[in-house]
Amino acid sequence: MLKLQVSKQLASFLFQLELNITCQGITAILGVSGSGKSTLINLINGLIKPDTGSIILNEVTLVDTKQNIFIPPEKRHIGTVFQDALLFPHFKVINNLTYGTYNKMPTRFDEIIDVLNIRPLLNRYPAMLSGGEKQRVAIGRAILTNPKLLLMDEPLSALDMPRKKELLSYIDRLVNELDIPIIYVTHNINEVKQIADEVAILDQGKLYDYGKANNILQSDYLQQWL
Repeated sequence: MLKLQVSKQLASFLFQLELNITCQGITAILGVSGSGKSTLINLINGLIKPDTGSIILNEVTLVDTKQNIFIPPEKRHIGTVFQDALLFPHFKVINNLTYGTYNKMPTRFDEIIDVLNIRPLLNRYPAMLSGGEKQRVAIGRAILTNPKLLLMDEPLSALDMPRKKELLSYIDRLVNELDIPIIYVTHNINEVKQIADEVAILDQGKLYDYGKANNILQSDYLQQWL
């Protein structure tokens, strides 16, 4: 369970959210550009500090402004995959995968690279990879840190449609085969339809709706997106 009760003053609006996410399967955070989706991700992973409030993951307090608690990003056991894969260009894929993992998941290394189908890429450099391959490596690197939660901030935005469909199938396999809860940020309703179990809609830094994907996708708010 991820419990959020936070506020953060941004340039254009006040981000203010109270939400409990079950962290089972894939939870999509859906909203138009500028709705606060990336702000939410960065509050969870610790790249942004809230002005007030608390964040609790599996009964561990990550942030509590009243108690002056702030666990730094590297100690939160949360993996993040951004729009850009952010791979080290001078490292081969194998070294990108293991950098900073400190052998946290050696017993599952083979399983992870097979689920993501990146074994043939291990001895290549990032410059030799397609956009979809880079993102699969970035996902693998995040998983190998043994996170309690995986955050994805519009990971498909730079990919063409065939690569998007391919990567969505891999993301779905992560949940089913590796049992890793994912919070997936997007403004693309078709991605949500394909992989999400639950959906939270953000609008101007506020929660518009949250619930099971089948129910939320029937919302009048989303009819203009179809």
